[in-house]
Amino acid sequence: MINMAQVTQLYQAQQKYFLSGATLPYAFRKQQLKKLKKGIKQYEEKILAALHADLRKHPVEAYGSEVGFLYEEINYMLDNLKAWMQPEVVSSPLVTYPSSSRVYKQPLGLTLIIGPWNYPFMLLISPLLGAIAGGNCAVIKPSELAPKTAAITAELIKSIFDPAYITVIEGDGAEVIPLLMQQRFDHVFFTGSIPVGKKIMEMAVPNLTPVTLELGGKSPCLVDQHVNINVAAKRIVWGKFWNAGQTCVAPDYILVHQSVKQALIDAMKAAITQFFGEDPAKSPDYARMINAKRFDVVKGYLEEGHVVHGGQTDREQLYIEPTILDDVDWSEPLMQEEIFGPVLPVLAYHELSQAIEAIRQHPYPLALYVFTKRKKVERMVIEQLRFGGGCINNTMVHLTNPDLPFGGQGYSGMGRYHGKYSFDTFTHLKGMLKTATWLDVPIKYPPFGKKLKMIKQIMK
Repeated sequence: MINMAQVTQLYQAQQKYFLSGATLPYAFRKQQLKKLKKGIKQYEEKILAALHADLRKHPVEAYGSEVGFLYEEINYMLDNLKAWMQPEVVSSPLVTYPSSSRVYKQPLGLTLIIGPWNYPFMLLISPLLGAIAGGNCAVIKPSELAPKTAAITAELIKSIFDPAYITVIEGDGAEVIPLLMQQRFDHVFFTGSIPVGKKIMEMAVPNLTPVTLELGGKSPCLVDQHVNINVAAKRIVWGKFWNAGQTCVAPDYILVHQSVKQALIDAMKAAITQFFGEDPAKSPDYARMINAKRFDVVKGYLEEGHVVHGGQTDREQLYIEPTILDDVDWSEPLMQEEIFGPVLPVLAYHELSQAIEAIRQHPYPLALYVFTKRKKVERMVIEQLRFGGGCINNTMVHLTNPDLPFGGQGYSGMGRYHGKYSFDTFTHLKGMLKTATWLDVPIKYPPFGKKLKMIKQIMK
């Protein structure tokens, strides 16, 4: 376990490295992104094996959501980084004539990135891409709850980067993170639960350290009566049971119009069987819960509704069958807490206004999904509800588009990243105004005399 003296030594080494100016040039940043991509490719099989060991992720699922996802984002950054780094020319008001104005994108400095266990590689490395592109140094802390992935990530980073530039600190987060947070990092990026996010903010306050919090919440899935039921069912089942429901943007519960509720349930049951077979426990395509603690919590939710599909569990294997619940009461714990597992409650509504009011009882979800053929429904949901982001007639895929910001609002977090939004998160926008000396307009200098009339003519 790292101690305070080691943390201080590391912090000072990274300060020295950053102040040397080594991270500033475009060529350096581009080279580091390329080195990271090459390193991931070299370690690809080990990374996939670690993800299988920690969460029993199928290689296709692990590659698509953790490894291939990063290749796409690195390629996007390499294509656009040079343009992002250029100073932005903006207009200057007449009162500053003769002047020109520019916005410079300056690295923040030393950054701390804390990753979660559910996507233990991608959700640690993706923000790191922003830190590298932004010209920063970084300390990254993987989740100890996914130990195989944490170890292979540490090995990968050590093989690529000078620890004075980028390093991994492993260990129990409850002990390591408070030690790290005693230092004055220039930005902390945290992905995880709301309770831990609150603690991160508290620890950041004494040093006035800015934070990005990527949290979670109960992401609703609203299904209109005017919808392609079979397509909706497949896309909901895919999004909900990917990674055994352990995804921060997974559909947490369904609100479906009463007239199509049973049809949707039947179609989802068929989709589950199509995807994972009659016995998902035997499917190589279905993941497991991260540990016994989470297994026990999610298993407890099965008692809070009527199981219409699934419900089988095996604690030794950390297996919970893809489960659909009916007859769920809003007052039950599973409707108050983020489920974060393969249990999907289905609730009905009669009027859209009723559904919108129900969603408002769990404000600021990280994601929201609406299935409908009606523009009116799309518009009402987007305009009347506050949430991080989402999809129309799909689930989860919005986070694959680097041109879209990804982040929460309120209880689901603060800040955003992906693509240029990652670059922006890890840079300071420095405004600079430059005034020529060939003309020095005297109107701003005392004595002011009768200059008010002239000032009013200019600033009106």
